[in-house]
Amino acid sequence: MIFLVLGRGKTGSVVADVAAQRGHSVRVIGEEENPNASALTGPMLAQFDVVIDFTTPQSVIPNMRACLANGARMVVGTTGWYDKLPDVRAICERRNGALVYGASFSVGVQVMYRLAQQLLPMVPGFEISISETHHESKKDKPSGTALTIRRALLEVDPALNVEIVSHRQGEAVGIHTVTAKLGDDVIQIRHESLSRRSFAEGAVQAAEWLCSKTGCYDFREIYPQLRQ
Repeated sequence: MIFLVLGRGKTGSVVADVAAQRGHSVRVIGEEENPNASALTGPMLAQFDVVIDFTTPQSVIPNMRACLANGARMVVGTTGWYDKLPDVRAICERRNGALVYGASFSVGVQVMYRLAQQLLPMVPGFEISISETHHESKKDKPSGTALTIRRALLEVDPALNVEIVSHRQGEAVGIHTVTAKLGDDVIQIRHESLSRRSFAEGAVQAAEWLCSKTGCYDFREIYPQLRQ
């Protein structure tokens, strides 16, 4: 397959490496080469099977609009744009494009979503909170992963009040902790990403899965199919 990776940042670079290691051809375009999605023309996009975006919340919206309007397939690991999801989904469906988006493409985070949901019925009356820590340059706050954990908990109990506490320090790749507290009892589920490789591997697997499909998918929904 031939992949176009948008973003020369830390994660985008690892995505390109992982895709090449899995036998795919890869081209990488940095944000400075693609202002306001100007490089993403129809003829240019027709050269690629899937576009993978790890840019910024500001860049990802014009990138998605340009790609999906041309019927391209996209995997988007950038977060901080989900308030625009209905508009993006409409473009995708209208133009027969394909999109997989996710707050995290990490295997461990997908497991954490499920563990958090399984924990909730076991701790009635406990106070539930989420903490997340990321590197100082991360744009969105709270993280998309923390918001998705909260959404997963609310799927179990829509009335639940879940506070999210965010920290930005150093070069932390990503630490998420769900805490259930009642009196002197504290139960925690914690996930830490030691590198960006797990994000990259999940994104490339999602791109391979998406190559023959149309439609809009949350990575949480399709993840089990990738593990079969």
